[in-house]
Amino acid sequence: MAKVLVYSELNKGNVKPVTLEILGKLNGQDAEVAIIGDVSDEQVKVLGEYGANKIHKLKGDKLDKYSPEGYANALHNFIKDGSYDYVLAGATSAGKDFLPRLATKFEAGLASDCTNFIFEGDTFHGTRPLFAGKCLAKVDLQGPKPHFATVRPNALGMPETKNAGAGEASDASADAGDIKAIIKEIVASASEKVDLTEANIIISGGRAMKNPENFKILDECASVIGATVGASRAAVDSGFAPPSMQVGQTGKTVSPSLYIACGISGAIQHLAGMRTSKVIVAINTDPDAPIFTKADYGIVGDLYKIVPILTEEFKKILG
Repeated sequence: MAKVLVYSELNKGNVKPVTLEILGKLNGQDAEVAIIGDVSDEQVKVLGEYGANKIHKLKGDKLDKYSPEGYANALHNFIKDGSYDYVLAGATSAGKDFLPRLATKFEAGLASDCTNFIFEGDTFHGTRPLFAGKCLAKVDLQGPKPHFATVRPNALGMPETKNAGAGEASDASADAGDIKAIIKEIVASASEKVDLTEANIIISGGRAMKNPENFKILDECASVIGATVGASRAAVDSGFAPPSMQVGQTGKTVSPSLYIACGISGAIQHLAGMRTSKVIVAINTDPDAPIFTKADYGIVGDLYKIVPILTEEFKKILG
């Protein structure tokens, strides 16, 4: 049995779903969770239900605002005394930012952006995409412990059954150290939608959207089904959508349960960013568009007619 620490981020006080996905795969391992800051008793209970034996709430000066240097320092000092075999976290924006720095402090390896993993006994075997998702590599971590890995949100899926842990919560003092680069301000996005990399449902538009105003069609559908709106590189390069919405090899890599591609041809660069989606729906006027070779469901037709119809049907189904 391996001793595993899962670092959990919070979103408006709630544990991010990727933490629960990771805990669900740790059945049989000694799983603990570290959170920087405070967390409610309700969320502690949720972590326990998904398998966490201990929940450590790290608190200290200079940790009220995120900084890669401060968070890495705080976790380094905590992990150093914990004798952990593995440290796992979500491959979120923050996870990709400070986990490599943290692994470097231990001179340890990092398996980044894993889409799956298993434990054989107390040995970790990860799966991660290479060459823009064209192939999958099996990754073993060697060298001094602890080993580090980040897991792509939505890639594992929520566990069908829960294996409850003890769920004991405690405070732990943490030292952010001497932070050389201080973040003065974090400006939150005006949108309340979930970030693309963590969204469970995504509806994206391509060059066929023709102008920024037409994205309102996708926004209306997204608001009904609780989706986040994305865009292809062609749409972003044409000025129809900001770079933050871009899905693809040079944009964001996503793994939603449902991906709806509207007016997207399906170039290999776009597929590289969304091919691990659980279900892909494509809407395109060209029956020979490459996207249809990857889609689970394809609709040949005009998105300006089909998407509003889908929106109305979703309203009926969802009440």
